Amino acid sequence: MSLRFAYNTNGTAHHRIEDAIRLIGDAGYDGVALTLDIHHLDPFADNWVIEADRIASILNRLGLGSVIETGARFLLDPTAKHEPTLVTADATGRARRIGFLKRAIEIGKILNSEAVSFWAGVPKPGVDRDEARGWLIAGLHEVADFAAQKGVVAALEPEPGMLIETLDDFAGLDIPGLHLALDTGHCLVTQERDPAVAVREFAPRLGTVAIEDMARGEHIHLPFGEGDMDVPAVLDALDGVQFEKLVCVELSRDSHRADVMVGQALDYLRTCRRPGPGLPRPDATPRETPVPGLPTT
Repeated sequence: MSLRFAYNTNGTAHHRIEDAIRLIGDAGYDGVALTLDIHHLDPFADNWVIEADRIASILNRLGLGSVIETGARFLLDPTAKHEPTLVTADATGRARRIGFLKRAIEIGKILNSEAVSFWAGVPKPGVDRDEARGWLIAGLHEVADFAAQKGVVAALEPEPGMLIETLDDFAGLDIPGLHLALDTGHCLVTQERDPAVAVREFAPRLGTVAIEDMARGEHIHLPFGEGDMDVPAVLDALDGVQFEKLVCVELSRDSHRADVMVGQALDYLRTCRRPGPGLPRPDATPRETPVPGLPTT
C-alpha cells in the first residue's frame, strides 16, 4: 500500500481555486486539503452550492480526493482572526461558528470529502475555562451529530494554545462519532509525544493527518528539511497502521512560492525514505525520539 498525499490550499492563497487544484494535481498529489475561504469556495456566498458542485466536478475529472479544512483567518469576522469560535463567550458567535462548521460538512458531502477538520478555539481573557469547556462540549455534540447525519467524518484538531491543545485533551473528550485531526507537527510544538508514536497510539481514531516540518517548541509550519520533524519515521508509522486516507501537507506561509513548494514537498515525501549514495538502508522499525518528562515505554 502506498501513502496518499494532499496539499492544503491555504498554501496556494494567491491562486484561483481551480488553478490551485490543477497545480496540485499536476504535481502528482492524490488529493486536495481545501481550506474554505473568501477566495477559495466561500461557504457564505449566495452561489455556494453551485461553486461546490463545480469544484467537485474538477476534483472528479482530475481523480483527486479531498479533505475540508476550516481554519480560514477572517472568514467569520473580518476584524478578529479566527473569531468567533466554539468557546466564544457570546452565544450568537458560537452559533455562527457552528453554522459555519455545518456548512463545511454540507460542502464535504458534495465533494465526497474524506473528513472535515476543525478546532476548538482560544478562550478570551476573563472567560472561565470550565464554562468554556461546557460550551465546547455542547458545540462538539451538535457538529458531530450533524456530520453523522450527513455521513461525513468530523475531525477535531488539537491546536497549540487552544482549549483543546494536546492529544491528551482530545482523549479526555467523550463525543460519539468525533474523530481526530492529527497535525503531526503540533506534537513537536507541545512536545507531548513523538509524532510517530502519536500516529500509532491514535490510529483507530484518525480522521485526517497533516504533515509538515516544525522546529521543536515553535508553532511555525516549515518546508521539509528545515525543522526537527523525523518525516521518514512518521511515514513509516502511517504505513505501519495502514493509513489509507490523505496525508495533507500544510505550508500556509509559503503561498508566495507555491509554484515551487507544491512539487518540492511531494518530491521530498516520495524520496525521504530512500537511502542515499553510500548510506545504509533505513531500518524498518520506526524511530522514536524521547520527549523530556515522558516515560520511554
